[in-house]
Amino acid sequence: MREYSQFYIDGAWVDPAEARSFEVVNPATEAVCGTVANGSAADVDRAVSAARAAFPAWSASSVPERIGLLRAIGAEYGKRAGDLAAALTEEMGAPSALACGFQVDLGAGHLSTAIEVLENFAFEQRRGATLVVKEPIGVCGLITPWNWPMSLIAVKVFPAIATGCTTVLKPSERSPFTGQIFAEILDAADVPAGVFNLVQGDGPSVGVPLAAHPDVDLISFTGSTRAGIEIARHAAPSVKRVTQELGGKSANIVLDDADFSTNVAAAIGPMMMNSGQTCSALSRMLVPRARMDEAIDTARRAAAQLSVGDPTGDAALGPVVSGSQFDKIQAFIQKGIDEGATLVIGGTGRPDGLTKGYYVRPTVFANVTNDMTIAREEIFGPVLTILGYDSVDHAVEIANDTEYGLAGNVAGADLDQARAIARRIRSGWITINDAFDFHAPFGGYRKSGNGREWGEFGFHDYLEIKGILGYAPEEAGS
Repeated sequence: MREYSQFYIDGAWVDPAEARSFEVVNPATEAVCGTVANGSAADVDRAVSAARAAFPAWSASSVPERIGLLRAIGAEYGKRAGDLAAALTEEMGAPSALACGFQVDLGAGHLSTAIEVLENFAFEQRRGATLVVKEPIGVCGLITPWNWPMSLIAVKVFPAIATGCTTVLKPSERSPFTGQIFAEILDAADVPAGVFNLVQGDGPSVGVPLAAHPDVDLISFTGSTRAGIEIARHAAPSVKRVTQELGGKSANIVLDDADFSTNVAAAIGPMMMNSGQTCSALSRMLVPRARMDEAIDTARRAAAQLSVGDPTGDAALGPVVSGSQFDKIQAFIQKGIDEGATLVIGGTGRPDGLTKGYYVRPTVFANVTNDMTIAREEIFGPVLTILGYDSVDHAVEIANDTEYGLAGNVAGADLDQARAIARRIRSGWITINDAFDFHAPFGGYRKSGNGREWGEFGFHDYLEIKGILGYAPEEAGS
């Protein structure tokens, strides 16, 4: 039973202003596995004040100083990787292999990428007689979700620190353990007082006061579109910068010239990884209509191989994060059945043999049309929809027929054709044949958010741009 009763503010572990707490439920057992202090506006005030006081010195720090701190954090992160993985499995149900692997490794990858970018980042540029300077924006409020806790904390905190900003982090109340361990890591790395601050709590108690705080210069939020809209509303009166990475309903276009059985089968596991709780999950698979039966057979066999069970064991999929998430996914699955989609595998209820825990059957629907609920709304569970298309133009039309625009993939042998299709998809992160790159900009169009994270692009939102005109005499020929 974990108990975290303090916040990390101004370089010290401190008691909250009010003695309140919330319980964390292990989604595999449905039992309470810990209690965490629930903050308030007073705690946010204290953390923001600490970050504001630390900003002048940290914003003036040198690039070598920042790199040194990031490397020190990396050393401590490596020491605590096992603790982070165990916390992830306990608080949000990530299977051990996933927690020890991709969940924790993504955080380390974002850290090493931030160091690599910082080593070569141009904070100043001469343009004739004008000097263009990129300066840290100030105090950053960082609000992160529960589904990929370490990746989404790392992709915000490390670029903010690297660019000279100071931070206040509010992790999700559903996955607070990793946030607490992360603060312990930064404390052990001797982060300067006030540069990083942690306040735990729910949205109304901590998220809203942080978003609305007049001394916060930027809010970076990852989560649902609904919550993102509310964050933006609370931030609007102070005209602070708001960046958001929100929901998605991403399309995976499998072209007719692809190694069809391989590409369809290979897409099932990644889409359902983390129990489908990934904003960029390729939850709409588009296949040539004439090959729908082949896709159904391949998808059925691939999904049937995914084991579901105790995340401390060797199961491929653990539970979803909560009872409310389980109920939401069940309702979507039933909606797909009611609206006439072909249920290929899975369905409502827990997998056979599991009577406790928020476990969901890996579910595949086929012969889905893009007006069905399961093709329109983000399910955030292990539910794949397969849609048929009649031509490449039709596939692009279906892919773009969504209020989201976060991600997408094009699978095909003809690279020129895949490139041309990728250019036509209105989303921020398009892979060709499932490529991956820590330096690629990640973020969405439309209701999937604004701003970009990852790599050099992840630095931009934390910087203000200043033009100093007449900085130098105009050079001949410039």
